[in-house]
Amino acid sequence: MMTLKYFTQILLIIFSITIYSCDKETEDSSPEVIDTITPSLKTQTIFISQTIEGEIESRAVIIQTPAVIDFNKNYPLVFAFHGRGGSNASWVNKLSSYTNSGEFVGIYPQGFLESWNLGTEPSKADDVAFVNLIIEELKKYDNLDFDRMYAIGTSNGSGMVNKLGIETTHFKAIAPIVSQLMQSSPLLPTTQPISVYQINGAADTTIPIEGGPKLGHVFLDASDSAALWANHFDCNQNPEIQTLGEDTLYIYQQCTNDKEIRYLRVENGAHNLHWGNPTLLEDIWVFFKRF
Repeated sequence: MMTLKYFTQILLIIFSITIYSCDKETEDSSPEVIDTITPSLKTQTIFISQTIEGEIESRAVIIQTPAVIDFNKNYPLVFAFHGRGGSNASWVNKLSSYTNSGEFVGIYPQGFLESWNLGTEPSKADDVAFVNLIIEELKKYDNLDFDRMYAIGTSNGSGMVNKLGIETTHFKAIAPIVSQLMQSSPLLPTTQPISVYQINGAADTTIPIEGGPKLGHVFLDASDSAALWANHFDCNQNPEIQTLGEDTLYIYQQCTNDKEIRYLRVENGAHNLHWGNPTLLEDIWVFFKRF
């Protein structure tokens, strides 16, 4: 027969278990603490997921920064787009003097299938959406100035920066090198004023300076392309003309919102005129900094 003392001990054990279970349940149901640490701004390659033709693709983007970040400064951003068949890594050395010295942070996306989709390329990616995703990702970082973003591109990448200038409002200025506007990508009523530094080589046989059908696109005459930008932004239609040795620079001023359109005709320039030409990149950066 159970004694009173033994029965009391059993009740105490049951009561203790009940109290512990209630305390444990309260502890487990407390709100989860989420780690919101800001990612570190540094030279690195990040990856952006994007759905392309029903498949999720991981697309690389190089972030190139100074070795030592000045946390009292917000850095401008320069996006650089490679040509068809190229690599985003090709921009690292070309622009390293600017990123190393802290002039800007370089953002170098990789084209899907080594190209930017302008309509006839191997890639069928929505590259405007890709750039939108990159910018959203970059907003997680401190010390970046999203009011000073610029874009430079060569060849197929040049067509990409034109497309971004036409369809988005991300960039204050763009520099399309060795390409011009195409019939398939006209300026739109919604295209907002942007400063443009267009550079073409008179000896370019890949994308001829006089325009015409090439690479699956129909290119405008380079001079007409610059004039079209200028007309769209209500610039003075009589450009200032400067002779730079054998080359000619056309400057359209007094544009809407104090923008400016420049067109540089490089007389002996072929499709690779930007290679080994640091003066050209310096001129572009000086132009960018004004806007």
